[in-house]
Amino acid sequence: MADYPRGASRSGRGATPAARPKAADPKRSAESGARRKRPAVQRKARPHSGDRLGGALHHHRQMGVQSLQKLLQAPAATLMTCLVMAVALVLPSVMLVAVANLKQLSAGWDGSPQLTLYLREGAQHSPLMQKLGADPRIESLVYLSAEQALAEFEQYSGLADVTAQLEDNPLPAVLILRPQLEALQGELGRQLVDEMQQLADVELASLDLQWVERLRQILQLGERSSLLLAMLLAVAVLLVIGNTIRLAIENRRNEILVVKLVGGSDAYVRRPFLYTGAWYGVGAGLLAAVLVQLLVLLVEGPAARLAALYQSQFQLQGLGFSASLALVLLGAALGWCGAWLAAVRHLREIEPR
Repeated sequence: MADYPRGASRSGRGATPAARPKAADPKRSAESGARRKRPAVQRKARPHSGDRLGGALHHHRQMGVQSLQKLLQAPAATLMTCLVMAVALVLPSVMLVAVANLKQLSAGWDGSPQLTLYLREGAQHSPLMQKLGADPRIESLVYLSAEQALAEFEQYSGLADVTAQLEDNPLPAVLILRPQLEALQGELGRQLVDEMQQLADVELASLDLQWVERLRQILQLGERSSLLLAMLLAVAVLLVIGNTIRLAIENRRNEILVVKLVGGSDAYVRRPFLYTGAWYGVGAGLLAAVLVQLLVLLVEGPAARLAALYQSQFQLQGLGFSASLALVLLGAALGWCGAWLAAVRHLREIEPR
């Protein structure tokens, strides 16, 4: 009996052919190959912090230049605004300059208290000096004869021509005492004056502490008044800048709306107005420094002639470079602050709908 091929029945029916591999689909093969060859998607790199800082500095510089150019395009309005602010800066500056000159003038005077003893005519000063020199309350003493007192009076008063016509010297000899500060506290000073007044050779005892204290109090009052006036006028400068920036914001309302529609932040929109206020302040500070110097020049001549009458070398001093620079920086700071306050308030009211 013949053998059958494996997998076939003897009758030859139902024979199953050997399994054939399926043919690969060319479309799927192409897609899988393309998927394998597709490069990895690169993520977009975030901007570096240095780039952001550089961009911010560039925008600040650009806004500063553009703000200055916009102000220079309207010189009359800019000058008027700067003048109003300058007047507010000039007033306290002049008062501070006056107080500084008074301090300089009083610096040449000996501010320590002195007790002056006017001696009687014909009094012997040597025994009196020995007695007072042994007093522990007296730090030092100086004797001026009548002739020396007259020469000193002529030097400081400038009345040498008048005194030369006098037949007799009207001034007495004096003893100038410098007491210890502890001996002048409270009632001790009055007791010391009364004690010196009781001396036989003393015609009059005078303590010049009062006028020194009065001068110091006057200078302190003038300095504090100047600072108070400066603070009040600084508020006036802020109001002037605030009103000016408010008008500028209203004039550029449509432009601000467009910038906010495209995503501009409040800080971005506020920046040009801040530089506008700062430029106003710089201009006001420069004008104020010039005006103060002009006022000093106007008063310098009469002050020099008055000092010459008293044979004094006093010279009136102005602001100087450092004080002028401080005045300009103060104006710029006030302008920036006033613009910031106005911009923060009014930009909130401008929002796209």
